[in-house]
Parts: sequence; structure tokens; C-alpha cells
Amino acid sequence: MSKIAPYGSWKSPITSELYASAYVGLGEVQLKDGTVYWNELRPKEQGRYVVVELGSDGKTRDITPPGFNARTRVHEYGGGSYLVDKGTVYFSNYQDQRLYRQKPGSGPEALTSPVDVRYADGVMDHRRDRIISVREDHTVKGEAVNTIVAVDLDDRGSDEVLVSGNNFYSSPRLSPDGHRLAYLTWNHPNMPWDGTELWVGKFDGDGKLVDSQRVAGGLRESVYQPY
Repeated sequence: MSKIAPYGSWKSPITSELYASAYVGLGEVQLKDGTVYWNELRPKEQGRYVVVELGSDGKTRDITPPGFNARTRVHEYGGGSYLVDKGTVYFSNYQDQRLYRQKPGSGPEALTSPVDVRYADGVMDHRRDRIISVREDHTVKGEAVNTIVAVDLDDRGSDEVLVSGNNFYSSPRLSPDGHRLAYLTWNHPNMPWDGTELWVGKFDGDGKLVDSQRVAGGLRESVYQPY
């Protein structure tokens, strides 16, 4: 049966809610010890992000349990919301932005304090039993303070600032031997696609980052994804 209606007023059975509910977003793919992990956006669960694993048996399993949402708000657009180490998943929870540790067969346990601080893009520092991460501190007045920190896994998630002073930081990456750290940084008014700097520093005996040197990038050169 045909319908006639003014332009733009015809009611379609295909709604934005129907379209969005059929979409599943996949990202942040990681391969660890023969197991594939990814972060999965689920519109049917109010946009919750779930860390999923695909085992060597070909079966998938949800890691993030209901009530948790593996998503970070660092830089507001997020990124780097979880990491996996020896079967244990560490993730930022969207509701409170705290870092959580979830061991195999167990529920998530909070690592960091319940304050307005966000974490993203973490990497495991095995030599010092800590996670090196971008931290965005919203407890201060005015604009949030961005730093790179080391989150101690043996001391209830206490963190120590390794790099500070610029407006933004991202992508901390450890060298294979764990002796050096590469990271990106940039300042206002630049966005990261306008201009970033790649720096590399060395760790001293106390695990502090020293002798950092800029190796690439600048105000009009954008460097992405150091490895």
C-alpha cells in the first residue's frame, strides 16, 4: 500500500535506534600467548565495552563482567583502555575511571584510588612490577594535568610521575630490555595530528626516567605510534 506525505515527514520503520543496535564495534586487538583479545562495543548493552578473548580452541569468552565498562576518558576520546599480561587483564572502568585488575577466574579488583583521575594506554613494566600509563588528573583547578606515571602493582596502585610539564602525553612504549621508554607529547594549540614530539628516556636504578631526548617530530610534524 503506497503512502503519500510531505517531504521529510514520511515515517520509516528503520529508526536510528534499530540501526545502532545492529552495530558491534571491535578495537584494541591484542595477541598474548596464543590468545586473541579485543575490546567490543555493544550498543544493546547501553554502549558498554567488553574485553573479549578468543582462545586456541576457537571459542570466545567475555572477560569484562556486567556492571563494568572497559573504556577510558583520557583526552576525552579515550584509547588504550586495557592491557593483558599472563592472562590477567588490567582495564580502565568507564564509570569511575579507576584501574582494575582481573585475574583469570576472578572478578575485577580496583587498583587505584576513587578520585577523579583517569588512566590510559598502559604497558607492563615487568622489571619493576608496575604499569606505565598516561594519567589525566582532574582533581586540580582549571585544565586537567597530563603526565606519564608508574602504577605500583604491589602498593595498592600508588603511582609515581615519570614525565610531566607538557599539555598532553600518549603512547608510552618500553624497549624490549625494559631500560628505555619512548613516548609522545604535544602542547596547545596543536592537536596530535598537527604536531607531536617523540621522546626517549632511560631508567635509572630507582626506576625514574632520566636523560630524555627528543628524537623526532615538532610543531608541524606529527609522529604516531612509537614501538
